[in-house]
Amino acid sequence: MNKKFLIRIFLIIFFLSIILIIYKNIKKDNSKSLPDISTVESYNSSNIMKNVNYESIDAKGNEFIIDALEGQIDISDSNTIYLTDVTALIKLNNSNNIKITSDYGKYNINNFNTIFSQNVIITYLDNKITAEYLDLSMERNSMIISRNVVYTSTENILNADVIEVNIKTKDTKILMYEKGKKVKIKSKNQNGNN
Repeated sequence: MNKKFLIRIFLIIFFLSIILIIYKNIKKDNSKSLPDISTVESYNSSNIMKNVNYESIDAKGNEFIIDALEGQIDISDSNTIYLTDVTALIKLNNSNNIKITSDYGKYNINNFNTIFSQNVIITYLDNKITAEYLDLSMERNSMIISRNVVYTSTENILNADVIEVNIKTKDTKILMYEKGKKVKIKSKNQNGNN
């Protein structure tokens, strides 16, 4: 009786293992055969998009282009898209372009407001700003850059908590969170050293 019981257990485990292996292989093969769609993947009601690209022009002629490797539509707000591996280009009317890259982003398709996060890099002419967070609003014409902000120009390196830039006028505010802390500025040409 004990042998029969052990044989039954062994056979059940054996068949379950075979079924599990077959199931995994079928699932793996099906995922390989999914269609490669470069805009919206609608397979099985998915809200994932690959190779995202949005372009918009405001009433003043400023152009905003955003690209991402992947986007996911927020289920609770279909106007919000969460982005991965983000590159944005702001082509300002009568001014130079601003390029922004980041690991992640949150984009609103109605008002083009975008939050960039992690490894944010902003380049404008010979200027570069790195940070961990950027709140870009085309509505209010501003960029609020924060968290580990380092601004590098041809002459200086600046460390601050926050940099606020008016996109339209280029007016800039450089701030620290704590009263006692000061913005650190280091000249690249100080005593002939960088």
